[in-house]
Amino acid sequence: MPRPKTKIDMAELEKLYGMQCTDEEVAAFFGVSTRTIERRCQTKSFREVKERGRAKGRVSVRRDLFRQAANGNIAAAIFLAKNLLGYRDVMSNEHSGPGGGELQMIVRSVLDPKPEESGARHSVTTKTA
Repeated sequence: MPRPKTKIDMAELEKLYGMQCTDEEVAAFFGVSTRTIERRCQTKSFREVKERGRAKGRVSVRRDLFRQAANGNIAAAIFLAKNLLGYRDVMSNEHSGPGGGELQMIVRSVLDPKPEESGARHSVTTKTA
């Protein structure tokens, strides 16, 4: 005889997924296995409740983030600019010598007491994109 089907309250399920709970957390809340939650997700009604809860949770987070940015939270404003508007930090990793010319490297031997007289001056040319 199979075990009786565990009752999962759909309203509670939507709230948990709205808080972005994992399947493991939802399973622990209802006292069932993660496998039970995964199996129930294969049914349309359960899956729709899960997706609706997650969507409501994302909207709630976004609403709060916008509120924080509007109230002067610089970190929230930067996050929104980067993630919604495509802004990005740009760092130049281009290496060049004086006036944009080639880099000059001086190679000195640790054993040579007067490196200037050894003629160990080498020029390195780099290509920049």
